[in-house]
Amino acid sequence: MNVDLNLLRYNPEFDSRPHFESYRVQADPMERLLDCLHKVKWELDSSLALRFSCAHGVCGSDAMVVNGVNVLACKVLIKDLKQPITVEPIRGLSVLKDFIVDMEPFFAGYKAVKPWLIVDESEHEPARERIQSQEERDRFEDTTKCILCAACTTACPIFWSDEEYVGPAAIVNAHRFIFDSRDTGGDERLEILSQRDGAYKCRTAFNCTEACPRGIKVTKAIQEVKRVALYRSF
Repeated sequence: MNVDLNLLRYNPEFDSRPHFESYRVQADPMERLLDCLHKVKWELDSSLALRFSCAHGVCGSDAMVVNGVNVLACKVLIKDLKQPITVEPIRGLSVLKDFIVDMEPFFAGYKAVKPWLIVDESEHEPARERIQSQEERDRFEDTTKCILCAACTTACPIFWSDEEYVGPAAIVNAHRFIFDSRDTGGDERLEILSQRDGAYKCRTAFNCTEACPRGIKVTKAIQEVKRVALYRSF
């Protein structure tokens, strides 16, 4: 079948502003959008710039705005998209070229919440592994699914207007450790997330939950972090 693509192109070396360019490729309805973008790059226009890696919805590299919605290009099927298919870079981050954006502000927010296991430093060599019950593991299971694709954060209207906001993905990754029974850094993270650019900037628009390709209940996680930050009760 013919697939019509309307791609927002931008090359800072030649363009003063982004502009749309149209392409037509042949594809099976069960092919993914990423396959069609590869056909454009490999067969029609080698200057097209995009990120991708695993192409199986795990690396999170190919988040894009497709027909107005944040998705992973490797997960969405052609048969499920209305044509012409409009593809744009994710919003709220500076565009470096075509669909490649500057991810540094996104990862700055992620790093700010200390997304790693913090344990008692006096216990350098614990006598045994840190045991968890299934119930304790279930408490943060949902937020372990994050692949840092930035789809949730760049769907957030607060982030669009304020890059200093840590964003939904950062709060999700803080949640993953705050509620981990083995971690001792919860108070430290909650202090960070209680600041001006932390969790309380969320306005509960639910855009982040709708955008998440992994089905994480992002808004719920943010509300749980807000609640525990308020009451400091795990």
